[in-house]
Amino acid sequence: MQISPNSVVTLHYTVSTEDGTELDSSTGGEPLSALLGSRFLISGLEDALQGKSSGEKFEVTIEPEKAYGERLDHLVQAVPATMFDGMDVEPGMQFRATTDAGEQSVIVVEKTDDEVIIDGNHPLAGIALTFSVEVLDVREPTQEELTHGHVHGPGGCNH
Repeated sequence: MQISPNSVVTLHYTVSTEDGTELDSSTGGEPLSALLGSRFLISGLEDALQGKSSGEKFEVTIEPEKAYGERLDHLVQAVPATMFDGMDVEPGMQFRATTDAGEQSVIVVEKTDDEVIIDGNHPLAGIALTFSVEVLDVREPTQEELTHGHVHGPGGCNH
């Protein structure tokens, strides 16, 4: 069976930056299963999977606009340190922030006595990603998976 929109795909992957720095891999562990079209995978990887079959191996480089987007300078902001009163804020910490566009994850980049610099960009924004993929299985989703928008484990819904 060839992969098409709404297929359930089980695969092993390794994702790296263009300079070869490995970011994540399922190889040697549990494979990843995803319902295509559910926005679980980045769009560039979903696109690259279309038409592939079980047993196929391939490598693809996905540009930022089809991965985690371009970096947006306006998502880096200085906020008053008083917003974090009573908290021991350090660079690298992540928070959920309420913005004009709704809830958003932000990362603390820098802290001074007066302000905290936060970054609302995804950590992989602006980075091209290279995926090495092995397609292990392709199947049609169950009606329950389509309704819920995600893959269910053996025996049905396990959440």
